[in-house]
Amino acid sequence: MYLATLFSALALLATTVAAANPTVYLIRHGEKPASGNGLSTAGQQRAQCLRSVFGASSKYHIGHIMAQTPKSDGKRKRPYDTVAPLAADLGLSVDTTCDRDDAKCVEDVVKGYTGAGNILICWEHDALSDIVDELGKDDSPPTYPDDAFNIIWIDPYPYDDGVTAQESENCPGLDN
Repeated sequence: MYLATLFSALALLATTVAAANPTVYLIRHGEKPASGNGLSTAGQQRAQCLRSVFGASSKYHIGHIMAQTPKSDGKRKRPYDTVAPLAADLGLSVDTTCDRDDAKCVEDVVKGYTGAGNILICWEHDALSDIVDELGKDDSPPTYPDDAFNIIWIDPYPYDDGVTAQESENCPGLDN
């Protein structure tokens, strides 16, 4: 009985510590069509692939998902469209409270997060560096390549070191 209580207390403590110190994963939205809004066929395939990459049985333990605020005319909706299937699988809503160019808003959400799990941020690639800079006051954040859609930036708490690692989403048929 004592051991079961001790293990329960340790599990609760581990959950509390993890909730207070989430790792932030940053990704770019899925591929775009040659013209217009939304995702291309490859972008839609990427959105489906992310269901496995970041899903409930993954190593990422996502508890909060952010995407930039879409415009009412359908512009800037790609990040939301990219993570919406994953959010549905995880039973989460996509937090779209921050504008694309408001890295301070993203910082406030991340540093105010008290839930369980880590944070996934899906954004327009040119603004990802601004978010990393704002989170950790990093004077030289990395630049997300214009021709890549598969890179996962990893920014662990307390975010002072910026992006400490990069991984590929490894989406079959999309990433080499």
